Amino acid sequence: MARTGVLGGTFNPPHLAHLVCASEAAAQLGLDRVLVMPVAAPPHKEALLDPGAEERYRLCRLATQGDECLEVSRLEVERGGPSYTVDTLRELHATTPEDDLTLIVGADMALGLPSWREPEAILGLARLAVAERSGAGRQDIAERLDEAFAGLKGFTGPDIAFFDMPRLDVSSSQIRRRVSEGRPIRYLVPDAVAERIQAARLYR
Repeated sequence: MARTGVLGGTFNPPHLAHLVCASEAAAQLGLDRVLVMPVAAPPHKEALLDPGAEERYRLCRLATQGDECLEVSRLEVERGGPSYTVDTLRELHATTPEDDLTLIVGADMALGLPSWREPEAILGLARLAVAERSGAGRQDIAERLDEAFAGLKGFTGPDIAFFDMPRLDVSSSQIRRRVSEGRPIRYLVPDAVAERIQAARLYR
C-alpha cells in the first residue's frame, strides 16, 4: 500500500511554493509520493492567460523533474472539462484501490470544502492534509474546520493532518504579471520552467 498525496491546482505556472508545499507534505506526513494534478481548465478569470492544459502539464513535468517523490498526473487533463475533486479521488481509488489517499490543501481551501461537490464523499475517500502557514494556529484552524463541516450529513469530524509550510510570497498571478512586464522570474520558478516560459513566449 502506498501513501499518496494529491496536490491539485491550475499551476499556471507552477512555482517554488507549489514544490515546497508538496515536498513538506511528503516529508512531514510520511507520504510515499505526491501526485501533482493540473486541472484541465483554469478558473474563468484566468482563461485568457491559459496556455492550455498540455502546456501547463509540460511546465509541471519540468518543475518536478529530478524529484522522485513528485509525480505529475494526466488524469484531469485527459478527462477534460471542469475538475471536481470527488471525481478525481474516485478515479484514483478505482485505478489504485490499495493506495491511502491524502488531499493536500491550504487552510482557506479546506474551510471552503463544505461548498464543493459531494464533500462527504471527499472526506470518505481521503484524509485532509492542511498546510499551516505562519500566523495560523492549528487549534484555530481545527475548530473552524469542525464548525464548517458540522452541517454535513452523518459527519463525525474530519480526518485532518497538519504540516508546516514556510511562508513564501509567490503566486502564479504574480509570475504572469512579471513576465508580461518583462521582469525576471528567476528564483521564483525552477530554471527549467523559466526557460520554457521564455522560449515559448508564454504570458506575454
